[in-house]
Amino acid sequence: MPYKVILHIPGEPSVIGEVEELPKPTDTIVNVNGPRQKDGKDLHYLELNVVQVIWPMHRISLIEVLEGDEDESIIGFVRE
Repeated sequence: MPYKVILHIPGEPSVIGEVEELPKPTDTIVNVNGPRQKDGKDLHYLELNVVQVIWPMHRISLIEVLEGDEDESIIGFVRE
């Protein structure tokens, strides 16, 4: 199950994307699929056809893990 994450890289805008598994404390890189800015715009330093980026962990200051979309669809409004 892919996780949606926000990467905080010092000196750069935050990057949102998906990872197949969360990085472990011993990992030195993180593979991000579909990298983009939080507002959905392309990252200015990547080519237009890039679908996956490998970032070294020493460049990342913080990784936020977001809730999945399927969690929102389980609980909904019920009218009796």
